[in-house]
This record gives sequence, C-alpha cells and structure tokens, in this order.
Amino acid sequence: MDINWSQLLTWSNLINLIDIIVVWFVIYELIMLLRGTKAVQLFRGIIVIVVIMVGSWYIGLSTVYWIMNQVINWGVIAMVIIFQPEIRRGLEHLGRGSIFAKNHSQNEAEESLIKALDKAIQYMAKRRIGALISIQMDTGLDDYIETGIPLDADVSGELLINIFIPNTPLHDGAVIIKNDKIAVAAAYLPLSQSNLIPKELGTRHRAAVGMSEVTDALTIVVSEETGEVSIMKDGELIRGMTQESYLKYFRTQLITADEGPTPFFASVTENISSFFKGKRGRH
Repeated sequence: MDINWSQLLTWSNLINLIDIIVVWFVIYELIMLLRGTKAVQLFRGIIVIVVIMVGSWYIGLSTVYWIMNQVINWGVIAMVIIFQPEIRRGLEHLGRGSIFAKNHSQNEAEESLIKALDKAIQYMAKRRIGALISIQMDTGLDDYIETGIPLDADVSGELLINIFIPNTPLHDGAVIIKNDKIAVAAAYLPLSQSNLIPKELGTRHRAAVGMSEVTDALTIVVSEETGEVSIMKDGELIRGMTQESYLKYFRTQLITADEGPTPFFASVTENISSFFKGKRGRH
C-alpha cells in the first residue's frame, strides 16, 4: 500500500509528535526525580487504585467504582500535600535549569571528587579512622539525606577527614555526596538484615549493604578495626581494596564520557529514525 507522505508529514502531525515527546520527557524526568524516595511507594498505591477502579467498572461493581472514583477525584489535593517535598525539589530543579542544561565540565568535577576521596581514604585507612561515605548515582537518596545534618559543602579530603575524626559531633553516621557536593553528614542509612554478611563486619558494613539493597548508591567503608577499604554497590561488596584498585573502580563508576544526547532523547530519536526507515523500506 502506497503512503502519501505529504499528508502524513503535516504541521498538525508535527505538533502532535512534539506534544507526545514533551509529555514523555516530563514523565521521564518525574520518574528520575522520584526514584529512591517514598513517593514511589505512593505511586504504586495510586496504580492499584486505578486498576481496582477499571476492574470494578468492567465487572459492574458500581459501589466500588464510585468509591474509587471519589478517591481519585479528591486525590489531586491529597497528592499536592503528600508530595509537597518532591514538588518543591522539582520546581527548584527546574528553576536551576538543570533539566535542560548539561554541565560540560562534569568529568572535571568528578575527577576532583575522586582526588578528594582518595586523600581522605588514605589518611583514615592508615590511622584506622572509621568512615562511611555514600555517593548518589541514579537513585535519589533524599529520604536518607533528610536524616542527616545539612552541609551543602564542596567535597575536599580535609573536610571528609575532619568529619570522621572520632569523638566529634558529625563522626557517627554517614556522609552522603550528591551532585559532587557533601549534602549531609551524620546521616542514617538502612541496616541490612541479611545473614550472609560475615560476622566480623560491623555496623558500617551492614549499613553499606542495606543501602545497596534499596538504591544504586556507591558506598565506601573504612574499617575502624583494620583500616580495610571496602566498596558496596549493586549488591556487590568488594573488600580489601588497594589505592590502585579503588581509584580504578571510582573512575569506572563516576566518570562518564560525553555521549551527546540524554538517554531519553537518544531513545526517542532512535525510535523515530527506525520508524521512518521502516516506512521507506516498505514503500
């Protein structure tokens, strides 16, 4: 069947395509913003309500359908109240322009972060100063950031060392690094209940494992008893790391190449290109 491209590629269809792309982009950014927060669980609850509503309508359960419909109608107000912290963060994120603007010096900032981590780890490992540092990756850590003492400071080896000096106000707990800045110190991380953790490992290692179970954060542990450096990420605990091995690991995980479009636009561009190639092939 021949396709009339002049009728398909109209201004109206182009506007509709842009409309769909914008909606997809907003949904994508919303998901990225809420990952790793309690709001995800609330969204799952909303999905359950919608499923029950559709099911009750299909089966003919009029009372259940009416109740679910009322819940959804009044749920807009409830969502504004419940998601107030996430909405505030999203508006701040938009106001800074970080959704659309790309930081071309990102790799330089990450290299500076690695140097600061190396300096602190070397100092603390040699002196057996216990430390727990968690670096936010893709999953948001705002729920855990809220439990700590805000710093919003540039990352430096000296500051990290000073935080974890024993018997100081901030040494007990975790440092969380977000967007190449120390967001908070003395934060509480979730403790793992796994029986697979070796008995000789203490609370810091158990917190690192717990963090790995619920997020994709990169967590660094310096043992107070042995000075051993361990890294926990994606369910994998790497113990006894040397300076060379953890520097290589940091660069692999933290430094990313400039690959052009964001994953969202790269995916959309690829799908659109494949669609039109397929149409031309059949034509």
